[in-house]
Amino acid sequence: MATKPQFKSKARAGAATAQQLGKGIMESAQQIWLAGLGAFSKAQSEGTKLFEALVQEGTKLEHRTRKFTDARVSEAREAVESTVGEARKRAADTWDRLEKVFEARVSRALGQLGVPGRRDIEALTARVEELAREVRKLNGGERAAPRRAARAPAKRARKTA
Repeated sequence: MATKPQFKSKARAGAATAQQLGKGIMESAQQIWLAGLGAFSKAQSEGTKLFEALVQEGTKLEHRTRKFTDARVSEAREAVESTVGEARKRAADTWDRLEKVFEARVSRALGQLGVPGRRDIEALTARVEELAREVRKLNGGERAAPRRAARAPAKRARKTA
């Protein structure tokens, strides 16, 4: 019977070891759980601070970037406006030259057809005014009364059947 008590003591020792092992695992699991809760709590408090710091950095970066891009946009706008202004001036000059060439050619063509030009009409107008002055001198300063247009004959009444 000496062997049985030894077996019982080994069984008790094994049960005690298993119980201690289970207790150690439970304590370890509890510590892991508490460490996780602590990490979560720390992350929450630090996360809020970190979030606020990131927002501040983002605001600063946005402000710097906006200044930079506004300056570049302003430079680009000025360059485009300058280029457009030059292009408009060149286009206006080209149109003016084209207009002058067109007017000269039309004037030349009208001259070849015998149509009097502006200078011819101005010269004729001056000559008519000069002749009118001479006629007034010859008439003793009297102006001839303008003739009235003759009346058109009255229309005949229609015959009705």
